[in-house]
Amino acid sequence: MAVAISIKLAALAALVVSVFATHGARAQPSYYNASAARRELYYSSTTGGSWLPARATWYGRPNGAGPDNNGGGCGYSGTNTYPFNSMTSCGNQPLFRDGKGCGACYQIKCVSKNNAACSGEPKTVIITDVNYDTKVAPYHFDLSGTAFGAMAKPGLNGKLRDAGILDIQFRRVPCDYKGLNVKFHVMGGCNPFYFAVIVYYAGSDGAVVQVDLKEANSPAWMPLYESWGAVWRIDPGHPLKAPLSLRVRSDSGKTLVAYDVIPINWRGNADYRTIAQFH
Repeated sequence: MAVAISIKLAALAALVVSVFATHGARAQPSYYNASAARRELYYSSTTGGSWLPARATWYGRPNGAGPDNNGGGCGYSGTNTYPFNSMTSCGNQPLFRDGKGCGACYQIKCVSKNNAACSGEPKTVIITDVNYDTKVAPYHFDLSGTAFGAMAKPGLNGKLRDAGILDIQFRRVPCDYKGLNVKFHVMGGCNPFYFAVIVYYAGSDGAVVQVDLKEANSPAWMPLYESWGAVWRIDPGHPLKAPLSLRVRSDSGKTLVAYDVIPINWRGNADYRTIAQFH
């Protein structure tokens, strides 16, 4: 009985501190369901985890965001603009995680013993693309030219890029999207029988591991499935009844619920915003 009361009190406390927003969006407290080893790499603590070894390469233009289309294998657009600011990276499979690593933020640094141009100062990058090369290193950051050069001492960005490949250190850190809350981008080509969405700016953890959808006047949540990259989709087998609510879970277990965020007159290739953010 005492255990049951404690659980109910904990649940009530969590409800009280939930952050409410437009369309009923709210961010709930974190819980942990990963082993300590996985949490070391995947969980966004407030200070970041321990530094781990990796290797870095770069691609695209020297001062670019990686792909020429300012996007990448996660499906994000505008990676050359705020908040990505071209500080982006491909992740190999342990980082990309079949798309569940999209949006995760990492600090990276190289030190002078690896290259005289290295500044040793940590720089933050966001996983926006994928590299399936398995030969470079167990953890391989294929950085944008901008991000690779950012690890250099002042004025030595080009010299550092000349190295082509570097031994670096990295650690998972919280994403800090100052001034931005969670945004849902409904993909082009969607219709009442097919719905696909990308979650932008999932602060703190950054990475989204599950999205669910609830139709108007329905008590049931339906799971969306990974389509590719950070794109989540559903083929419901019947016309979806809007407005639609979306529930998003990050990789540390935080949940954000956006009630009726997709309006009755929704369309494809459009953005729908909340005023909530993961913390």
